[in-house]
Amino acid sequence: MRALMRMIAAVRNLFHMRQVESDLDAEIRAYVDGVTADRIAEGMTPDMARRSALAECGGIEPAKQAVRDSRAGTGIATIWQDLRFAVRILRKSPGFTAVVVLTLALGIGANTAIFTLVNAVLLQTIPVSHPEELVVLRWSAHKEPESTGMSSFGDCTMRRNAGNETACSLPYPVYRAFAQRRDLFADVTAFAGTAELNLAGNGQASIANGELVSGTYFDTLGVPAALGRTLGVADEQEGAAAVAVLDYGYWQRMFGGAPGAIGRTIRLNNVAFTIIGVADREFTRLTPGKSVDVYVSVNQAKSLGLGWGASDDSGSWWVTVVARLKTGIKRTEAEAAANLVFRNLTIHAAKPGWKEADDPRLMLVPAQDGLSGFRRALGEPLRLLMAAVGIVLLIACANVAGLLLARSTSRERELAVRLALGASRRRVMQQMLTESLLLSLAGAALGTVLAYAGASALAAFATTNSYLPVHIDVLPDPRVLLFTIGVALATGIGFGLAPAIQGARTRSAAEMSRGTTNAAPVNTLGRRKPALGSTLVVLQVALSIVMLTGAGLLLRTLARLRSVDAGFDTRNILLVWINPVLAGFDKPHVQSFYDILQQRLSSLPGVTSVSYSSTAMLDGGLWTEDVKIEGQTSKQSVDSQMLRVGPRYFETMRLPLLRGRSLGLADIRGGPPAAVVNEAFVRKFLEGRDPIGLHFGSDDKGAPQWAIVGVARDAKYASLEDEIAPTAYVSLDRGGATFELRTAFAPASLIPAVRKTIHDVDDNVPVMQVRTQSESIDRLLFNQRLMARLLGGFALLGLGLACIGLYGLLSYEVARRTREIGVRTALGAQRSDVLAFFLRRGLIVVLLGSVAGVGAAAALTRVLASLLFEVQALDPLTFLGSAVLFALVGLVACLLPASRAMRVDPAVALRCE
Repeated sequence: MRALMRMIAAVRNLFHMRQVESDLDAEIRAYVDGVTADRIAEGMTPDMARRSALAECGGIEPAKQAVRDSRAGTGIATIWQDLRFAVRILRKSPGFTAVVVLTLALGIGANTAIFTLVNAVLLQTIPVSHPEELVVLRWSAHKEPESTGMSSFGDCTMRRNAGNETACSLPYPVYRAFAQRRDLFADVTAFAGTAELNLAGNGQASIANGELVSGTYFDTLGVPAALGRTLGVADEQEGAAAVAVLDYGYWQRMFGGAPGAIGRTIRLNNVAFTIIGVADREFTRLTPGKSVDVYVSVNQAKSLGLGWGASDDSGSWWVTVVARLKTGIKRTEAEAAANLVFRNLTIHAAKPGWKEADDPRLMLVPAQDGLSGFRRALGEPLRLLMAAVGIVLLIACANVAGLLLARSTSRERELAVRLALGASRRRVMQQMLTESLLLSLAGAALGTVLAYAGASALAAFATTNSYLPVHIDVLPDPRVLLFTIGVALATGIGFGLAPAIQGARTRSAAEMSRGTTNAAPVNTLGRRKPALGSTLVVLQVALSIVMLTGAGLLLRTLARLRSVDAGFDTRNILLVWINPVLAGFDKPHVQSFYDILQQRLSSLPGVTSVSYSSTAMLDGGLWTEDVKIEGQTSKQSVDSQMLRVGPRYFETMRLPLLRGRSLGLADIRGGPPAAVVNEAFVRKFLEGRDPIGLHFGSDDKGAPQWAIVGVARDAKYASLEDEIAPTAYVSLDRGGATFELRTAFAPASLIPAVRKTIHDVDDNVPVMQVRTQSESIDRLLFNQRLMARLLGGFALLGLGLACIGLYGLLSYEVARRTREIGVRTALGAQRSDVLAFFLRRGLIVVLLGSVAGVGAAAALTRVLASLLFEVQALDPLTFLGSAVLFALVGLVACLLPASRAMRVDPAVALRCE
C-alpha cells in the first residue's frame, strides 16, 4: 500500500509541477521567515537573524533541492526538468543545434540505411509459420553425383567445402521417399525454379517468374490463402488439372487485386492454367531476394517445356527439399536417420549417383541458414559497408564531441553559477548528458527519414542493376527501430561523456572571478600539452584516411575492370532476349522465326548488323561441356566453354576471325556440324596441330560431332575477371536466343522500335529482356560498383566531417585566444607569425592523423582483397593519394580560421575583452 501511495504521489507531483514547486517555495520561505523572527526575538538584528536562518537551512535553493531529492518520483521529475532545460538551452543556439543534429543524422542515418539492407538480406526470418522448425536437405560428397542433369536456382548454391562438393539439388524420387518418413518429419515439400514463363490471358503476352512446387508446399510452410485456395496433394498427381496460385503482390500489380481473378484461365508457355488462389499477403519469399509471381505444381514441368523438370528420373537433380521436423525429434537424431536413407537411395539405387568411396552424406540445415539466396553475393559487401558506416558514425561522434567540448568551455561561467547555487557536480553532469542524448535522438529522428530514403534507393539500385532479379523489402520493422534507438543512445552517451565530465570539473565562481590568462609568446604556444579536442580531430583524420584508402582501392579496381579488353567491341550493341519455344513454336518454326526477325531488325534505321546466340557474352551465363578432341594423345575428355551462335555473329560482335571462315546459314540449316574455336582452345588442346578440319565433341555413340572451320580471337565469355578459357562457337539450332544488334548510334534509342518489330512478327512471343551490352557488363560488376559508389560516398562524407572538425578546432582556438593575439600583435608580433602558428597547429594534427590512418588502413584494407582486381590491398599509390587528398582539403580547412586570426585588430580584441 505504501508503494502504491508513493507511485500516486509521484504521478501527482509530475503533472502538477508548478503547484508543487510553488508550495515548496512558500513552505521553505515561511520556515526561514519563522526562524528569522525567532532570532530577532532573541535580540539579533534583522540582517543577522536572516543570515542565521539561511545558514541553518543551508540556503533556500539547496533546501529545495534536498526536499526534491527525498520526494517520491524524484527521478522522473528530475529527468523532465533536465529535458525542459536542455530544450531551452539548445533553442538559444539554433545554429549549433542544427549543425550537431545534421551531423548526427548523417552518421546515424547511414548506419540505419545499411542495417536496413543487412536486416532484409541477412537477418529477416522466413515469413512462414514457425520457421525455426524448418530444415533444408543438403548433401555433401567427395564429388558431384552421376546425373543426367543438375539444376540449381540460387536457393542453396553448390560450393566446395573442405574438399567436398555440397549442394541442395535432389532428384524428385528422393523427395518422394522422404515424404513417406512421418517418423522423422511432420511435413516435407519440394520446389524448383524460378522459371521465366510466357504468360498470356491477361492482356498482351508478358513474362512471369513461376516456381514449381509440390502439393504440400503451402501446408508445410503454414502459408494460408488470402483468396481462394492453395495447391494441395491432389494437384500434384499425374493427370491433375493445370492450376496456379498467384503471389499476393503480383495479383495486386497485374490483376488489380480483383477477386474475379479466381477461376480465370491464363496461358503459361502456351498451356492453359486455372487460377485457384492467391497466397497470403505476408508470404513475400522463401529464399532471400527471390521473387515469385505464380506457383504451379511440379507435375506440370513437362507440359511447360522445362527440360530440367523430370519427376520420374532418379538421375535428374533439380528440386530443393524442405522439411518440418516432427515434434519431439531433435535435428541431430533426424539427420542421422535421414542420412542412412539418403545413402541407400543414392548408392544402391538402379542408377546410383555415387559409390561408397564418394562418402555421400545428408545434412539437415536450418532453413534460415540453408536457403541462402543472394546472401552469399551480398553478405560480404554488406558487412564491409556496415564497418564503413560505423567509421562514419565514429567520425561524426568525434566531431560532435569536439563541438560540445568547445561549447562547454564557453559555458564555464554558467556552470560555475549553478554550482555556486547548490547544484552537485553529478547533477551538472546529468544535465549535460541529457542535452547530448536529446541531440542524439533528434539526429536519429532525422536520420531515420534519410535512412528510409537511402535504403529504398539502394534497394532500387540492387533490383535494377544486379545480374539476377532480386526483391528487397526495406520497410522498417522492430529490429531496425531497436537498432536505431540503440545507436542513438550509445552515440549520445559516447560523444556526450567527455563534455559532461569536463563540465562537472568547471572551476568555482571564485576562480572564475579572477579570470587570469597565461600569456606566452605566439611562437611557443604549440608546446602545450595536446587537448582532448585535438585528439578527437586526429582520430577523425585517421578514420577518414582509412575510408579514403578503401574507396580508392575499389575505385581503382572498377577502373581496371572497365579497361579490360573483352576481345570484341562492346560499344553500340543492343541485346534482346526472346524464346519462341515458350509460345509453342517447334524447332522448324523457331528457325523460320529467327530468319524473319533477323531480316526485319536489320532493316531498322541505324542498325548495321544483326545476329543471335544462345546467351549473351559478358552477361553471366556460361555453358561448359566435356568434349574429346580428334587425334588427341590423351583418351580423357576435356572441359570447354560452348556458345551457340547464328549467322553473322562474328561480324556483328566485331570478334575477329584469325583463320578459316565464320558460321553461316548452311551450317544452321542441316549442314555438317561446324564450329569456330578460340586461340586458347588451339593452344591448350590441339598440341600444335592445324585446327582447320579437326573434329571434337561426341554424340551419344561416341562419334566426333563438330568440325573446326575457323579460329577466332580470344574473348571474355562469362566474366571480365576470369582468365580466357578454351571456347567453341557452334550453330544455334534450338531453344531461345539473345539477338545482338550492332547500331550506328546509342542503342537504347532503338528499344521501342525493336519491341514493335518483334510484336509485328508474332505478338505471342514476349520480349523477356532488353538492355545494352554496356548495361549487361555493369550488372556483372554490380558488387564492385555498389561498393565503390557507397564507400566512395561515405569516404567523402567522412572527409567533409573530419575537415569540419579541423576547421572547428582552429576556429575555437582563434576565438579563445583573440585577446592574446591582440596583445602579441600590439607588442610587435608579425601577422605572418600568427598565420604560421595556426597553420602549423592544424597541419600537425593532419600529419598525426594521416600517419595513424595509413597504419590503420594497412591493417584493415586486407578485408577488401576478395573485391579487388589487379590492385594490391597495400597499393602504395592509393595510400599516398588518400593522404595527399586529405592534406590538400585539410590545408583549406586550416587556412580559413588561420587567415581570420591573422586579421585580428588588436584594438578591437582588447576592447571586446
